[in-house]
Amino acid sequence: MYRYRVALIDDHEIVARGFAELFSTIGNIHVVATVATVSELLGATAPEEKIDLVILDLRLSDGSTVTSNVLRLRERGAEVLAFTGGDDAQLMRAAARSGVLGVVRKSEPTGVLLDAVARAALGETIASTDWAAALDGDPEISNAALSPREREVLSLYAAGAKAPLVASKTGLSESTVIDYIRRVRSKYERVGRPANTKIDLYKRALEDGILPIPGQR
Repeated sequence: MYRYRVALIDDHEIVARGFAELFSTIGNIHVVATVATVSELLGATAPEEKIDLVILDLRLSDGSTVTSNVLRLRERGAEVLAFTGGDDAQLMRAAARSGVLGVVRKSEPTGVLLDAVARAALGETIASTDWAAALDGDPEISNAALSPREREVLSLYAAGAKAPLVASKTGLSESTVIDYIRRVRSKYERVGRPANTKIDLYKRALEDGILPIPGQR
């Protein structure tokens, strides 16, 4: 069984060690580092040493910003799950715009935290009501102006349906569905919200209310 290599960045050592020990109880997770800063993690690991997921505290005391931290980690090839002990919507928005898989509160029940880390290690987007509320109030999220048909195709495709199934459900040809997806990606690219992967499309659909946040009705 492949064990996903996970690092935890939190500058409160006792808290960090406690969470690292908790996350190590997930069978396919191997916590390879518990450090206080992004620089410390990058300095302690060789460029060729794979890190699948970094759990990043949004508020570090080294003067770094959320945006720079997430971008540095993603450039290193790691996905990022944001971790927060507060409810600073501005920090959550900055994290979301930088491409994190989701934002999780440290105060969540143990089961919720373990589930979030296990899913994030697989590369899944971790949607939450906190994240949705932060994005909903973000003035920097530009409207991609999707047509009703484009929204319909995106809602099915981003939720997991493959092109043939989307075609069947919408009455379109498979080639037309693929063309719609291309157009949707192009529109998001034009407004500075690239959606190059299916996970990116899922994020955009959540941000724009095309898909519901899991757990919400």
